[in-house]
Amino acid sequence: MARRSTSSPTGSPTGPRNRTPRPVRVRRRTFGDVVKAFLAFVALLVLVVGVPGALAVLVGWPLPHGAPSLDWLQQEITVTTFLHILTVVVWLAWAQFTACVLVEVKAALSGVGVPGRVPGAGPSQLLARQLVAALLLVGATAASLTPGLSQLGHGMEGNQKGTVAAARQLPGGLFAQQQEQAANTAAAVAEQASHAAAHVDTGSAAKQGDTKYYRIQPPEGRHHDSLWEIAQRHLGDGRRYKEIYELNKDRVQPDGSRLSEASLIRPGWIMEMPADAHGGELVEMPDPSGKVSEQEQRQIHDYARTGDHAQSGGAQAQDGAQAQGGGHAQDGGHGGAARASVPAQRPASDAGHAQHATGSESGHSFGLPEALLGAPLLAAGLLGALGRRRRQALWQSAFGAVGGRRGMEPPTPTGDALDVQDALLVGADPEGVRLLDRSLRALAAALAAESRPLPVVYAAWLTGGDLHLQLAQPSGKPPAPWQTGQDETFWMLARADAERYEDVDTAAPYPGLVSLGTMDDSRLLLNLEAVPGIVSLSGREADRAAVFASVAAELATNGWSDRMTITLVGFGQDLTPLAPNRLRHLDGVEALLETMEAETRQRRGALGAAGHDSVLTGRTGPAQHTRWAPHLVLLAAQPSAEDARRLAELAADASRLGIGYLVGTESGELPGAAWEMEITSAGRLLAPLLGLELDAQRLPLAQQQAVVELFVEADPENGPDGPTTTPPFLVDISEQGRPAVYARLVGPYEIIGLDGPDGERSALLHEALALLLLHREGVHPRVLSSALWPRGVTDDVREALLERLRAWLGHDPDGSPRLRTDGAGRLTLAKSIVSDLDVLRSLYHEATQGKGVDSRVVRGRLLTDALVLVRGPLLADRPEGRYRWLTHEIVDAQLPLLVADIGLALSAFHLEKERAEKAIEALNAALRTAPADERLWHELLRATHATGDTDRLRAVAADLAGRSGARGLPPRTEALLDELLPTWRDDAAAVG
Repeated sequence: MARRSTSSPTGSPTGPRNRTPRPVRVRRRTFGDVVKAFLAFVALLVLVVGVPGALAVLVGWPLPHGAPSLDWLQQEITVTTFLHILTVVVWLAWAQFTACVLVEVKAALSGVGVPGRVPGAGPSQLLARQLVAALLLVGATAASLTPGLSQLGHGMEGNQKGTVAAARQLPGGLFAQQQEQAANTAAAVAEQASHAAAHVDTGSAAKQGDTKYYRIQPPEGRHHDSLWEIAQRHLGDGRRYKEIYELNKDRVQPDGSRLSEASLIRPGWIMEMPADAHGGELVEMPDPSGKVSEQEQRQIHDYARTGDHAQSGGAQAQDGAQAQGGGHAQDGGHGGAARASVPAQRPASDAGHAQHATGSESGHSFGLPEALLGAPLLAAGLLGALGRRRRQALWQSAFGAVGGRRGMEPPTPTGDALDVQDALLVGADPEGVRLLDRSLRALAAALAAESRPLPVVYAAWLTGGDLHLQLAQPSGKPPAPWQTGQDETFWMLARADAERYEDVDTAAPYPGLVSLGTMDDSRLLLNLEAVPGIVSLSGREADRAAVFASVAAELATNGWSDRMTITLVGFGQDLTPLAPNRLRHLDGVEALLETMEAETRQRRGALGAAGHDSVLTGRTGPAQHTRWAPHLVLLAAQPSAEDARRLAELAADASRLGIGYLVGTESGELPGAAWEMEITSAGRLLAPLLGLELDAQRLPLAQQQAVVELFVEADPENGPDGPTTTPPFLVDISEQGRPAVYARLVGPYEIIGLDGPDGERSALLHEALALLLLHREGVHPRVLSSALWPRGVTDDVREALLERLRAWLGHDPDGSPRLRTDGAGRLTLAKSIVSDLDVLRSLYHEATQGKGVDSRVVRGRLLTDALVLVRGPLLADRPEGRYRWLTHEIVDAQLPLLVADIGLALSAFHLEKERAEKAIEALNAALRTAPADERLWHELLRATHATGDTDRLRAVAADLAGRSGARGLPPRTEALLDELLPTWRDDAAAVG
């Protein structure tokens, strides 16, 4: 059946326009194309063949026939000599041009990658490229020579093996499937036809009535038919492709296979159409026009019988077969050949986390932002970066890097910022980030060990706990334990294998991977750095901005990259506080173009000087030290036509240089866009002919502002100067303030005042109580459950835990429960439950800002009492595998600094009265909890020097030097030793 372009009689479709790359648009050859191709052929013939022929006939051999002597250099330059020199130059120019032609022909025929650069060619290679492109218009459109997303996984079409296409593949038609060979298809059709002839009955024809059918067309060039296009042509709206899919799902096709994914259809398949379908390509049965053959009629008759009850029975049979076969569909109609398929998504450790994070367990989010609950990689990156920022502020505060400020407590967020912080704690999947990072680095290390280059990776899917990498082209067998996926362009790593990886010292191979959204249970990460051109995003401005913000935030804070530059243009919210070293805002498109033109030139020159063909070869092997960092440009505002043209020119070679472009557009028309996507108001990310329809990952404006607020509040430069901030929970430290329940967290975990809970659940209840004690401001129920069960939990299990916790903690004498819920729904503890950390903070606060300020005696007593409470690190005996939520906390950094401050204050208290031994005792007690605190060592050196015992001072210096190891002593410590013990360097050399 010939393909015909059938316009919708209803006018312009109302659905989203085609977001497929321009290269896949079918363009008929015109007479002008033929003329251009003929002229290009003549020009190439003249330049490649005619020029050397003319030189050989008219000039002959231009070089001397023998070795020249010195006399030859003294001869007069004649016209013949000049012509011979000129001939040599022309021969060299011809050789260079011929090399350009060969390079361009190879790149054009392969359809993969960017043509290699011939040294010094410049205009010659440009001329060769134009002539070759014009010549190849005879066989294909020039646009088809540019690799697009729909060709992912393909090399030359002529090299595709005749395999049976996949019955089930990874989500999305992002990865183009191989087509069957014509002979296999014909055999399948003949077999189905004979089967149909034996079973056709008169009732089936009557049942069909005037039902309309459509036969999937074979590809034209590189353009493949799709359900979206069919719905666009015959239903007037591409979004109605789901109706066609539902009508035909799991029905047996003429080749014996079934439709299982809306994006995976094959030539020769038959599609039953909705009743309102229209257009000349459709077939009605019975067919009065006679436009289909008798064989095709029999096939359609047989296909019609697979509908209704027969369809459901067939689907059940197939489901049963897949269940028995471990998720691999088997081809029962073609000699038992197995269809290529990806293993069925199986429950994995991160699957539960995903369910927990998205709120599917209860159908709502308890008021927390859904966007962050459903973005585990983004949430993990933001949470990790926020923790680092708070630790940095803590250390700068403690060491006086910020003048006067002595804040031991970070500000407690409120309002939207608190909700966002809770959503980060619930939604984050740090384990998933760790496995992704280790897997990619280990792959790079394994390839480097085999002296193999890194393959170009366009995208990655995280599905069922496994990692699937989509390669730009087949790259051979992956290193173990990686396996080949559904075809040679997929490399797959099972989660169980990923968990056995350890950290390796190699550069991050694919730092440009960023989450775009989810399809079913699979998460798509697109490698912006590898896109052969611009990625455009259309849709409403607010929707585009939410996607751009999500991409920027994840790139800036992700855990699978080392270094990168992210340039933002047209962003309403300043995101720089998230990562000042990575993010930069530019004022407009003109500034962006100037910056990127300069960087593009610089990178081209640097790659050429280093002898690399792309940044990937600079990240592994002997040149690993180069570690080419990506530069990703996010242009949220639509550029003008001229600016878009200049961007397209820069992006043409960007993937080789490690530069990626994501550009927003209102109309959807962006010149030079290689991949086109659309974000809908419902939060769907569409690229129809690419098979992409994702639940987009977004970061709406309100949540952008709240995230930025968290980072700004944590920035030490923005904090107030002055005394130590007040702890969030102060306790009565007098005898009258004795608590009903006392928990000892600083050191081994002990609880006084409560009977032990049920032995089987004791560890869980103790962990829940510890979390609540460390957050006296309140803990969201979902934060508590995600901390205890990071892989997910159901409502009934969480509520059962809370009931047990309430029963265990009991009630105060006035009858009020000790575990309460505040007005915002957060869990809080009664003041009658106190921890030693609360007492420690209160004692230090009272000594330095309360009664101890005016009374030296009171200050000394309070500081001594505080130091006695310190029995070791926080929760020193916690069991392995539990309390993992502490990695998100900064209390593990706060406690050593607090203990060090107490030790320093008590040392100063004793040195005022020249009690050096008491000062040394206090400092040594503090060093047991904070052994790396440089301030404590400095005071210990001064206190020891105050005793006048030089040998003892030498011993302390030697101990300190031994602890510093190969790094050596810090500069300030060396300077102090030079002052207190001038001979310490000689002593260290003698010991060494």
